[in-house]
Order: sequence, then structure tokens, then C-alpha cells
Amino acid sequence: MEQFQTYSCDRATLTLADCLDWLAERDPASAQAVVTDPPYGLVEYSTREQAKLRAGRGGVWRIPPSFDGHKRSPLPRFTTLTESDLRQLENFFGRWASSLMRVLVPGAHIVVASNPLVSHILARPLAAAGFERRGEIIRLVTTLRGGDRPKNAHQEFCDVTVMPRSMFEPWLLFRKPLEGRVQDNLRKWRTGALRRISRHQPFGDVIASHPTRPAERALAPHPSLKPQSFMRQIVRAVLPFGEGIVLDPFAGAGSTLAAANALGYESVGIEHDPHYFEIARTAIPALSRLAIPGTPIADEASLFLRDGESLCGSPIRREDSSESQLFALAPNRPR
Repeated sequence: MEQFQTYSCDRATLTLADCLDWLAERDPASAQAVVTDPPYGLVEYSTREQAKLRAGRGGVWRIPPSFDGHKRSPLPRFTTLTESDLRQLENFFGRWASSLMRVLVPGAHIVVASNPLVSHILARPLAAAGFERRGEIIRLVTTLRGGDRPKNAHQEFCDVTVMPRSMFEPWLLFRKPLEGRVQDNLRKWRTGALRRISRHQPFGDVIASHPTRPAERALAPHPSLKPQSFMRQIVRAVLPFGEGIVLDPFAGAGSTLAAANALGYESVGIEHDPHYFEIARTAIPALSRLAIPGTPIADEASLFLRDGESLCGSPIRREDSSESQLFALAPNRPR
């Protein structure tokens, strides 16, 4: 078995490796969920394009100007992908999905960040590998993507927009087929369903969010970093009983692992870029310690029924009655 460099922090383990190589070495049925933000263009995380990004030269990355003293984060330009790039993308995720099928337990959920331009390409190989599509989780967030007038013709076509301004981000939701009924799978594998926000509020598929705050980017300078306020909600949902391992095959700066640590979950992350691996080593403990209003907390054992306890007979606990404070989708979420 190949030896990989690893780093551990609380209940998280980060490994420096190619995710396909690592998955090939992993034991079957050894992970209970996947939450990941992959390089869903592949090109943008190649050595060549990362060198351009780090030098501030752009390439496939759009580097927007600063406004009001705030430096905007780079965004990959997926409209530049060629037919060959798209075929390579689908082939890669086909191999990735097949590897995941072996490693995940029955009923394990996969939550994958995507983009409206390429989500269909990402979804096809997951379905072809045998995973069941369970919908999408919509992250409501406005970014600088889209909304532009024609390049070098702003004045001539001042009343048009080439593409809609991006105001949401789709996260694909898939599940490995169950063994038997949902209740059978939950009893045997502790997977097959999503964890409720509370006994009285189910997990929903639309989550109000915001661009990642500068304070978080300072802790984890990665161009695709997602905010902990969003990540903790997603990570919490994928383990119905808070038991098992959350896997992130494209760990980046470690935001999934940090969210899992904040929740008291066990997690494993894989990152192939040594630069981001080193960033994650520092970022995971720093991000996990952040106090994020309106997101789940680690000490939630009282929300679960104990052996022999009846849902109908159990009192409503303080955590349930104040769920708007602990588990709100966002601080300004409409009621």
C-alpha cells in the first residue's frame, strides 16, 4: 500500500495525494458521506493555470478589480472550456464516481458543489456509476459571475447582459443505493437519510448564504473557499445520527474538515496540491474555532432520541424551542 503524507487535527485527517490513487487504496464501505467542492473545470487547477493565478496573470481565472478598498476573489471562467476540456471533465468524474461507489457504504449521500454551466456534466457520470440523484441543494449567493455587457462594446450595447448575474450555486445531491428500505439501511449502516435541523424542522434544499468573508479568506487563502456558515449546515446534514466519516476528496484549504471538526464529526480529506495542503494544515484548526452565529453547534446529543425514549412522550427541549437561534439557515433568513 502506498504511503501518503498525512496531517491530523482533532477528528480530521488530511492526506496529500491524488484522490483517485487514494480511493484505490481505501477499504470498501469505509466512508458514510461525501461533501466536496471539486475542480469542476479541471483546467483551472492545473499546474499551469495555478501558476498564472498565483502570479496574478489570470489565464482561465478572471481576476476582478478591487472596489471600495475590497479585493474581489478570482473566479474561473468556464465559458472558456473547449469540447475536449468538457470530455476530459466527464471522463475524470466517471472514474471518480466509480471509485466512490466502492468506498461508500449503502445509503451514503454525496453533496458536490457545481456551477450552472457544468452541473449537467458532473451529474451524468455520478448517475452512470449507479448513484441515485436526490435533487440539488441551492446555495443562494450573489457573486461577480455574469451580468456583464458585451466585452469592448459596453456603450453600444449598454442595455443587455450576455449572461444572467449569478445569484445561486447548485450543489448536486446523490445517494448510493440502499440495502432494503430506508429504515433498514438506517439501522444497519446508519445512513440513507439526511439529518433534520431539529425534530420539528427538516433539512431544506435552499440555503441563504453570502460570499466568503475576508476574515475567513485570510485564514484560508484558497480561490474556491466556501464560508463556514454554509459548510457546517451541509456537513451536519449528511450524517443522520452524527456518526461515521465525512469524506472530502478535493479538500482544498480544508473547509469541509473544519466544519466537521466544529460539529464533532470525523472527517477525511484528500488534497493533491502541496501548496493548498500546507494552507489547510493551518486553516483547519483556525476555521473550526470560528464562532458563526446561526449555524449548528457540536454539542447536539440531546436532540436525538435515546434508547427506549418515545418521540411523542419526550418533552420539547430548550434546543428545539430555540432552533431559530441554533439552526437558522442564515441570520437574515425570512421567517
